[in-house]
Amino acid sequence: MREGYEGTGPGAITPDGCAVELYARLPVGDEPDIIAAAVPEGARVLELGSGVGRMTHALLERGFTVTAVDESAEMLERVRGARTICSPIEELDLGETFDVVLLASFLVHAGDAEVRRGLLRTCARHVAEDGCVLIQREGEDYHANVPRERVDPAGFTVRIVSSEPVGDGVNSVRAEYEFPDAVWTQTFRARPLSREQFEEALGEAGLRVDRYLTDDRTWVRAVA
Repeated sequence: MREGYEGTGPGAITPDGCAVELYARLPVGDEPDIIAAAVPEGARVLELGSGVGRMTHALLERGFTVTAVDESAEMLERVRGARTICSPIEELDLGETFDVVLLASFLVHAGDAEVRRGLLRTCARHVAEDGCVLIQREGEDYHANVPRERVDPAGFTVRIVSSEPVGDGVNSVRAEYEFPDAVWTQTFRARPLSREQFEEALGEAGLRVDRYLTDDRTWVRAVA
């Protein structure tokens, strides 16, 4: 387990505290629709941090070709219909480019700034000349409105229990997922980024914002 990361609950837990069984249960939201509206039909997508394929499968259903990358073999075992590659994202170098590179799940907020730089360099390295990088950011009150909870229509409760500073601009976040038959927790480190800090981080990797895709600016279309 990485320092500062922890997970509890039934089943396998990945090095960053994610529970495989939990992610296999989570429903897909509106993310695939946001992605599909921002990219060409039938695009080749490199999905970085695919997990169990929650978004992968939804994108395949919409006619995209997906290469799914995750560092967890247990996660990738759940992916169907996509090419899968087991690798840390920041080390990935496939020697090919894609119409779309997808970095979702707030990965750009990695607590370790060097890891974040590696993630964004991987995005830049794999995006085609006329392609785009789609990035999911935290909401701007993600760390401020704590504790909070929401009950999902699928019948489980998600809580952000705490977000506590641990130094160098990084917070330790604890989340709980309560289902009728099981409870999972995840503790992870996240670095809040203002819009200016986020755009500066993109610039370091040779990327820039093309446009924000949602009113809350949590989804971004970036280009080289």
